[in-house]
Amino acid sequence: MTEIEQLLARVATKARNTRPWGWASLPEPADGATLARAEAALGFSLPTLLAELYLRIGDGGFGPEYGLLPLLDSSPAGEPAAVAQYLANREDGLKDPDWPWPEGVLPISHWGCAMYACVDCRSPQATVLLFEPNAGDADHAWYVDAPSLTDWLRAWVDGTGWYEEVHEGPEPDPWPDFPIRTAGRHTTGTAPAQAS
Repeated sequence: MTEIEQLLARVATKARNTRPWGWASLPEPADGATLARAEAALGFSLPTLLAELYLRIGDGGFGPEYGLLPLLDSSPAGEPAAVAQYLANREDGLKDPDWPWPEGVLPISHWGCAMYACVDCRSPQATVLLFEPNAGDADHAWYVDAPSLTDWLRAWVDGTGWYEEVHEGPEPDPWPDFPIRTAGRHTTGTAPAQAS
């Protein structure tokens, strides 16, 4: 069994035994057609590990805090699906250049208070980013939550993420690629009113 297979097995076990807020049960996994429709709407492919989470474990409903967003349908708690949230954020960024949303950065989990865990689908390791707009400045709203999706999932199953009560490690570092990934579309400004 490969290291990724072992991680997927650990995630599946924890997913079956814990329920994030708003989820009564673990949803069925997404099928290949759902994944294909999601990727067509996004205009890019999901990283392999992220796709495997949706195809093998469940269409959202597991993971830290509120859990992974479903791909195409709203969650039982009324949270928009990952694809809809990404497309809305990209559209809002076009309307307000002070708050651009980087291409290929897919929100996968809502933390509450307008914060999201996002996967950079353009990075080879699927870096997980924290979008935290509450400081009111886009230049200080993006952080590296985990260097890879693998690391992010390990932190969840091991109970060592920054969001855990017992966490004693450093806070996430700013995402250095934000200015590069939004060059030409970003000025400075205050937080968007729509984030929720």
